[in-house]
Amino acid sequence: MYSPSVHTIKPDLIIAAGDLPWDYLDFLESSLNVPLVFVPGNHDPEVEKKDRSGLCLRDGMPCSSAQPYGGINVDGTVVEVAGLRIAGLGGCVRYRPGPNQYSQRQYAWKGRRLVRKARRAFGRDAGLDILLTHAPPFGLGDEQDRPHVGVHALHRVLAELQPRWHLHGHIHPYGVARPDRQVGRTTIRNVVPWKIMEIEPASTISTESRTVLSG
Repeated sequence: MYSPSVHTIKPDLIIAAGDLPWDYLDFLESSLNVPLVFVPGNHDPEVEKKDRSGLCLRDGMPCSSAQPYGGINVDGTVVEVAGLRIAGLGGCVRYRPGPNQYSQRQYAWKGRRLVRKARRAFGRDAGLDILLTHAPPFGLGDEQDRPHVGVHALHRVLAELQPRWHLHGHIHPYGVARPDRQVGRTTIRNVVPWKIMEIEPASTISTESRTVLSG
């Protein structure tokens, strides 16, 4: 995708599911001139938290933000971008020391908090278009080895928010087909290495479909 031909895609939105180099995402965002929404993966650096003024802090001191320039980090929060309502959870189940890794219990807390945020932002029945995560739900496209086990809490998140799409990364196909999975009204898709999708908003804020470059 480091190619001038990327201009031929013309998406409305770029969505990144983690473990993609920041400079690569910067290239896509600047080349396509559309919003970028992302969650960090377990191989990404820790993304510094911002205070209410938008200033990045590390150990209480101002710092430069370790994330794609201009990108919107939706880890643990919800946004409305390009006519789509998106909620996100980054990282994976902890299997070694390092950033962006959490225990199943921590994910349960993060999942409950995300559901509350989504309902406050969009209402109980307002419609969520995309749940963006790095890791898949447990038993739905994950692997049996410890680094690639899925997240138990995502089952509750899917049941509560019922997004139209759940997009994730983390599990590399290595030439093996990774078919979509269906849970209720939600289609779960592994977007590794990248996908181009037409997404029709589930909510009433927009009636036009959106072309999304996801990876």
